[in-house]
Amino acid sequence: MENGDGIVETLSGAQALSDVMVDLEGRSQRFGAALTSALRSATVGGRGLDDVLKGLGNRLTDIALSAGLKPLEGLLSGAIGNLIGSVTPFADGGVVRAPSFFPMGGGDLGLMGEAGAEAILPLRRGPDGSLGVAAGGGGQAAQIVFNVTATDAASFRKSEGQISAMLARSVARGQRGV
Repeated sequence: MENGDGIVETLSGAQALSDVMVDLEGRSQRFGAALTSALRSATVGGRGLDDVLKGLGNRLTDIALSAGLKPLEGLLSGAIGNLIGSVTPFADGGVVRAPSFFPMGGGDLGLMGEAGAEAILPLRRGPDGSLGVAAGGGGQAAQIVFNVTATDAASFRKSEGQISAMLARSVARGQRGV
């Protein structure tokens, strides 16, 4: 297992624990509200203790039944998800970390991620019609910054050649998409 996979697994476990705690907190709040409501109706509403306890029992049964059916609900939604399959969009690229099948033309199946993580890179046509990997900049202009420290105008003029060469290299790299 790669180090990054361990972190993802730990984060996933922490998220699952957090979800359980949020669910438990919600159930305890509903239990407290049911108990408070029952006691209020006994004292303020003038209802008999027998009626209050029946009402409280019914509310607690509803809460317990809901909690008991929650795993079955998760199991059913997971089974349906496995039958249908989940869809992960890769329009902006992404990484496949486990072996995964994908459809290819002519009814063939492709296999990716079988030897470890593989990148998916979106392709775009350039102005000249050539097909290539889309740069992540989205057509935004690059900014090149040169800081020059010069003691006087003469020393600045001496550095102009170096700045011009550095700028030319940066522009060439940008045109190559590096």
